Amino acid sequence: MVAAALAAVAVAGLAATTVASAGESAERSRPHHDKALQAGLEALVKDGSLPGALMSVRSPDGRVTNYTAGVGDIRTRSKVPTDGYVRIASSTKMFTAVAVLQLAGDGKLSLDDTVEKHLPGVVRGTGAGAGIDGRNITIRQLLNHTSGMTREMPLMPQGILPIRDRYFEARELLDAALTQAPTFAPGQDRVWEYSNAGYVLLGLVAQKVAGRPFAEVVTDRIINRAGLEETYYPGPGDRDVRSPHARGYLPARNDKGEVIPGEMVDITRFDPSIAGAAGQMIATPSDLNKFLVALQDGRLLQPRQLAEMRQAIEAPGFPAGWRYGLGTIEMKLSCGVTAYGHGGDTDGYQTRAAITPDGRAVTVAVTNDEAGRAEVLDFFDKALCAKK
Repeated sequence: MVAAALAAVAVAGLAATTVASAGESAERSRPHHDKALQAGLEALVKDGSLPGALMSVRSPDGRVTNYTAGVGDIRTRSKVPTDGYVRIASSTKMFTAVAVLQLAGDGKLSLDDTVEKHLPGVVRGTGAGAGIDGRNITIRQLLNHTSGMTREMPLMPQGILPIRDRYFEARELLDAALTQAPTFAPGQDRVWEYSNAGYVLLGLVAQKVAGRPFAEVVTDRIINRAGLEETYYPGPGDRDVRSPHARGYLPARNDKGEVIPGEMVDITRFDPSIAGAAGQMIATPSDLNKFLVALQDGRLLQPRQLAEMRQAIEAPGFPAGWRYGLGTIEMKLSCGVTAYGHGGDTDGYQTRAAITPDGRAVTVAVTNDEAGRAEVLDFFDKALCAKK
């Protein structure tokens, strides 16, 4: 637990740089810094509730501009590292969905297959979850959150701190979810409920169909294919974030669960297996943008599969104008443009990533997942709509 005079800390470490992404000779580094975006990023960290912020913007012609604000460590007051590694949390769902859609494109599964076809006898609910049955759930329903699988994470009832060093097998996560009551019948008309458990199950389906560990499927079929040198799926026991990185924080709480003003807990190091295929991955903002470009330009999915991915449905509880596809979010921006991407909140980090039809990609990350969510979304919208 770290006590900090956050308002004083947050004003340190402001920077912005322009760089060319590794391995792409067509890109050239040249000044293209947007002062309005830099000011907006600084505004996010001004009150100290978000210690650090970093952003990467990739223009349609391939220029990459990286921004930072705040501090990377509230104890040392070090700068936020430019384009540092962050836990991308539920943005992992895009990778999981792409892996499944690739298998569909290869004819190894159909999106309308039941889970039972690929994992016979595995998905059978117990107790309150007795209504869950893999014979009634399709892969498509898992992908677009219409399966009725629980949104709860029953293995962390007291948050991350008591289990920060605990490793979880994917089957253990699934079995715990199968004890929870379904939120509705699979595919029920106009019913949608976000479910991490559903994506853990998708990881198991992909692993079974591909015949390889899910982390290997993602690495070989997506990370390596797209040339993502700063994206990885942490292996068993890997609790750290690769360097350079800004440290991630939680607000400190007393025994009653009340936030202690001015105090934060460093939660950078923990075992992400609690999220599995729903949210385990780590990347830099610029690499996440490279993934979005590779996805949009056809290097990862055939046109039919990308079109399937972007068939979106209403998602109650999401911001106005946002709908959910297959592991991707359709975002109607304030400027009238529609972008596609995902966001993620995990202990210590929140990220937002999307790409517009003309190829402008933006990833924003901040180092506290419990504060400033509305402000981050508003800034994210502005960054996607900006011209520079």
